[in-house]
Amino acid sequence: MSEDERSSEDAAPDGGVEGTTPDSETLKAGRSIDSESDQSGLSIRQQFENIRLTRRRRVIGLTTLIGIVGYLLYQGAAATTLFEQELRWGAFADALETYFPVTSYAGVPFLDIGQYIDFIIELNLLYDPQVGGLLLQWPPDLWAFFVTELGVFTVFGQAGITLAMGFVGTLLGFPLALLFSILASERVTPFPFNFIFRAIMSFIRAIPAIVWALIFVPLASLSPVPATLAIGLNTVGNLGRLFVEDLEELEEGPIEAMQTTGAGSTQIVFFGMLSQVKTSFIAWTLYIFEINVRSAVTVGVLGAGGLGGIVFAQRAQRNFTELMATLFCIFLLIMAVEIFSQRLRARLRSDEEKRGLWELITGFPQRMAKSAMR
Repeated sequence: MSEDERSSEDAAPDGGVEGTTPDSETLKAGRSIDSESDQSGLSIRQQFENIRLTRRRRVIGLTTLIGIVGYLLYQGAAATTLFEQELRWGAFADALETYFPVTSYAGVPFLDIGQYIDFIIELNLLYDPQVGGLLLQWPPDLWAFFVTELGVFTVFGQAGITLAMGFVGTLLGFPLALLFSILASERVTPFPFNFIFRAIMSFIRAIPAIVWALIFVPLASLSPVPATLAIGLNTVGNLGRLFVEDLEELEEGPIEAMQTTGAGSTQIVFFGMLSQVKTSFIAWTLYIFEINVRSAVTVGVLGAGGLGGIVFAQRAQRNFTELMATLFCIFLLIMAVEIFSQRLRARLRSDEEKRGLWELITGFPQRMAKSAMR
């Protein structure tokens, strides 16, 4: 047998040489690799097990939460006699026909908005022609409009009275809201004395504006005055709370810098604190103004005037068509205030494209079309 044949026979099947044994380092390396692979497999299995356990806990927690909420819903419905009260669906359907009068043209039913418009014009809900005529005549009588008749709000009729209550109430409450928020901040008044002012604002917020209006009725009878005072007082609680939260989140850098220069407490408050939050304070004030206009409608239901007073009167007389026309006017007023407030807040943001008022009005249909196409 040749030497090549013997070497081929001695060769191991795995390519090694038969009769040779691996050294200890090779065995250790192999055992180490096997151990790492076993640990890796165990770690992956452990991770999967943890994921299953987490999901099981979430399902159990969500099921428990749904059960608790459902039980509380049942208890709340029982407390409000929802199960005991007999619902009069027929009477409700008849009322809906009165709320939304229908007329037919060529056999096709349409909502008769003409009845709404007639009532709105008759009671000057959105426009007072006597005041507005001062501007529409030629030449316009600006002196009579702005000075004699004071028609900036009254030109909008009953809606203008509602708007005026919210506007005046916001301005009356703003100074006290600013003062109480500064004194309620722990940066200005040390703990626990700052909680005195927090407690005052919490007490004001705890009582709704409609209740404050009832409290002020003996002062000025049923008129827009109690409603305006109630809205102003409510502004102190709501706006002051928003202000104080912003003051608590201020950066310490500017305040510490002013303290190192020997600035007094008043200077630190005005130039170190309020200068940082002036933009957000204006935005919060506009937001509260929106809420106050809605509150003016609610308080007006007591007989304080404005659109809320019209709602109360028409509801008492069961004039549901006229009531729905008034609600439509309330919707228009609230939407106008929200659009104005939102665009004004947008102009306060530096990253917002600045537009003039006329551009906002004329470009509104185009922006609506772009939004609808997105």
